[in-house]
Amino acid sequence: MDAYLLALKLVFDPYVLMVITASALYGLVVGCIPGLTATMATALLVPVTFFMPPVPAIAAIVTASAMAIFSGDIPGALLRIPGTPASAAYTDEAYAMTLKGQAGLALGAGLMFSVIGGLFGTVVMMTSAPLLAEVALKFSSFEYFWMVVLGLSGAVFIGSASITKAVMSLMLGLLIACVGMENPAGLPRFTFGNNELASGISLIPMMVGMFAVSEILRYAVDTAPEMKTKVAQVGNVFKGMWELTKRYKWGVLRGSAFGTVIGIQPGSGADMASWMSYAMSKRFSKEPEKFGTGHVEGIIESGAANNSSLAGAWIPAVVFGIPGDSITAIAIGVLYMKGMNPGPTIFVNNPQDIYAVFLVFVLANLIMLPFGWAMIKAARKVLQISRSILMPTILLFCIVGAFAINNSVFGVVLILCFGLLAFVLEENGFPTAPAILGVVLGQMLEENFVTSMIKSDYSIAPFFSRPIAGSLAALTFLILFWPLLSWAWRHRRGARRLAEGTAG
Repeated sequence: MDAYLLALKLVFDPYVLMVITASALYGLVVGCIPGLTATMATALLVPVTFFMPPVPAIAAIVTASAMAIFSGDIPGALLRIPGTPASAAYTDEAYAMTLKGQAGLALGAGLMFSVIGGLFGTVVMMTSAPLLAEVALKFSSFEYFWMVVLGLSGAVFIGSASITKAVMSLMLGLLIACVGMENPAGLPRFTFGNNELASGISLIPMMVGMFAVSEILRYAVDTAPEMKTKVAQVGNVFKGMWELTKRYKWGVLRGSAFGTVIGIQPGSGADMASWMSYAMSKRFSKEPEKFGTGHVEGIIESGAANNSSLAGAWIPAVVFGIPGDSITAIAIGVLYMKGMNPGPTIFVNNPQDIYAVFLVFVLANLIMLPFGWAMIKAARKVLQISRSILMPTILLFCIVGAFAINNSVFGVVLILCFGLLAFVLEENGFPTAPAILGVVLGQMLEENFVTSMIKSDYSIAPFFSRPIAGSLAALTFLILFWPLLSWAWRHRRGARRLAEGTAG
């Protein structure tokens, strides 16, 4: 208790509060600009933290990353261009709601349930960090393999396209993930002698190209009038949130819990949590046919998942020094730099510092409500700008963001190529979301499969005989075959009723 009192004093220091406020504004702006990510926002803060004491330095990273993850929803809903990869899973859903005049509902759901998910993950982190991190450490390559397959299995259910086209798009993403030397054998694949391709295809230029540049190309060839959206349609973003909470309470809980668990798994992050949660939401929804047409349920569950995963990723980071995602990998470096060496001893040597980090998470999620509301109101003005002005401006931001990743023109070439590819795919009815998911998880799938086969002397038995791996395998097959099982159950029940009616 004394440590928490000291932590409160540290967090509510005027200087720390000023840093949190500035970081919140910074994170909201960066997250709202397509091409700039939460990871980039965090990385750009590191030089600034050199001049800060430990608590405000970590507070800046925590606040900026949480705000950026939410803020990525705003351009996704208004322009169909996700600000961050974590928002990509439900961008089409939110944009469809905007076209139906429900932009306020889509943005309000993203804001409200991001806060709820973030607070849920924070409570789990504060109360169960050592226990949950210990469970995560029991995961080996066998368990990670099934986690990846579980994520990929949801790809074919994302969007409204046919399963065949979704699978083909997923395979394209997995093929792109093979490019480069970052494979178990360390051999260059599909590089064609180009040194720029040796490190593989970066997700950020690919995502920006497939979502942003393709939308710009679509606008360039479109001769129809500009999209019919009115500023008046974006009303009170908090209206109806309580009703949605009551209606989808189990979805909120499932998304928050699922996002936290995914965040705990090293290397997963908010992107994977968001994609998988959206797929799970559709699979277990009472109205799966509405997904992809502007249905708020997927936004609610994914929004809760991507923010709860942020706190979940900090559990292995602070307790064992294992980064849960790229953001916590940067944060661990800052922790070491500030003398807050992550590990079990941090709770003994400097408990007030780590408790202060927990309290910053709570504060960052609470202030997200007013700050997020203000950002939504400011971003609404985007709808008043002519798209003939807006689209070239967005393209400029995308080019700058792509170039800034590695200070290379090659990133700009990538966004243009993938923009053209996505434009061609969508014009022929192929969804782009499974391709992006394939790139996100492809390398992890290969590495864990090869590692597992070497460990087991090329036997597949451990993939099913290990308790956790077997459970994940069962869950994966359940999700894959759920439509078939559900159809069989309904068919059998219908036949039984028909037989009873005939007998009667």
